[in-house]
Amino acid sequence: MTTQTIRFYHQGSVHEVKDVPASRTVLQHLREDLHCTGTKEGCAEGDCGACTVVVGELDAQGELALKAVNACIQFLPTLDGKALFTVEDLRAADGTLHPVQQAMVDCHGSQCGFCTPGFVMSMWALYENQPAAAGLPTRDEINTALSGNLCRCTGYRPIVDASQKMFDYAQYPRVTLDRKAVADTLRTLQRNDTFEYCAPDTRGAAFGSPTFHAPVTLDAFARLRAEHPQARLLAGSTDVGLWVTKQFRDLGDILYIGNVRELKTIERDAQALTIGAAVTLEDAYAALAVDYPELAELWTRFASLPIRNAGTLGGNVANGSPIGDSMPALLALDAEVVLRHGAKTRTLPLDAFYLGYQKTALAAGEFVAALRVPRPAGSLRFRTYKVSKRYDQDISAVCAAFAFHIDEAGTISQARVAFGGMAATLKRAVQTEAVLNGETWNEGTARQAMNALVADYQPLTDMRASSAYRLKVARNLLWRFHLETRDDAPFALFDVNAFAFEAGTPDAVIVKEPS
Repeated sequence: MTTQTIRFYHQGSVHEVKDVPASRTVLQHLREDLHCTGTKEGCAEGDCGACTVVVGELDAQGELALKAVNACIQFLPTLDGKALFTVEDLRAADGTLHPVQQAMVDCHGSQCGFCTPGFVMSMWALYENQPAAAGLPTRDEINTALSGNLCRCTGYRPIVDASQKMFDYAQYPRVTLDRKAVADTLRTLQRNDTFEYCAPDTRGAAFGSPTFHAPVTLDAFARLRAEHPQARLLAGSTDVGLWVTKQFRDLGDILYIGNVRELKTIERDAQALTIGAAVTLEDAYAALAVDYPELAELWTRFASLPIRNAGTLGGNVANGSPIGDSMPALLALDAEVVLRHGAKTRTLPLDAFYLGYQKTALAAGEFVAALRVPRPAGSLRFRTYKVSKRYDQDISAVCAAFAFHIDEAGTISQARVAFGGMAATLKRAVQTEAVLNGETWNEGTARQAMNALVADYQPLTDMRASSAYRLKVARNLLWRFHLETRDDAPFALFDVNAFAFEAGTPDAVIVKEPS
């Protein structure tokens, strides 16, 4: 049933919103409607973190899960049934600062202060999600928590110091959220079938009113998708949100995937890991890294934690962007995409899904339901690399993935090589693979494959890199893969547990190209 009301938990009670456009952002509502101006507007695209807030929702076990997200690109109806926390929630009624805020004061973690509320909310999410029994977070865990926040004046050292000091329980008694009370409130807000929000049309009856459809079951979602094939599919808003904030586009009817329970599941059997289309990037990479620890670096460098908390792996794949960082690895691992239309499903190899620049094999009324990634085989040697101007939160100039099955004799039985950022579409290097298959994996074979890459790619030149640079880096990355997977004295692998390179592991950009 269509409703005019969005309901979510905010500042200790249920907050109701009516008569606003479905594409109104959480940030706009906070600043312009509620006058909660502690949350700042900076980039309006999810990069700077000045707008960071924390969203709470019930997980599969019915417990409250807290995630830092960017308010500037989240649409207000996506908050229905959830909880919203902002920097205004942290100070006690008597004016006492929260330990997170007090640590920022004590460590001089703020100068101009514009970015500070966003940092504080990222730190609060870390604070709340760190069990007391687990001890202090590591420096790398702190860096990951702050990866979505940019500071122009203070610098990160005092902010990192504050992120450690806020756990000083002797100086600051632990102050935590009453999660049970919030979870109980959220249970009263749950919708049984489909939440459909439709703001009154202010343009006249002839135009109609775009509707925000948010079903909670897969069958309902499939039915609505078939009935509204032109509706805009929305997952984490990390891409579509920018269409509104940067391009000022009218999205029309919106079909939201984020409430569909069946699409938020991860299943693992003997053959494959199946990741539902509504699973967040953070949860998807966590599951993938169990089978493929080689993905650890890409996991931590994919955008930022707030983006990974909101965006989905299914959305990243369905988007079809040639610079999507997930797809080279998935292509190399021979992943499949599960598509659904109404009650019917079909499965395609991922490398058959992309037909052209941001053009996919999706039919009208069809949607991505899941990704299936084969479980690792003992003969597999796999790596993925990202090269960009910044280490954190940057678009790739080149993203590479290599997956070779090598038998006991050292012969390559199957090679899969894939690159992002090198062409108008994500694609495998089939001619390079042909050079590799059946050969012994040694220095000579690696050099032949490096030379073959020019037949597979004629890279573009843009603001991130020149064509010549991209091709050279692509060849260097293949050489690095050889250095890390050769039988004789291989280089060390990125450590998934330490979230840091082990000593002696070179950066992809500076690996020397053999003559």
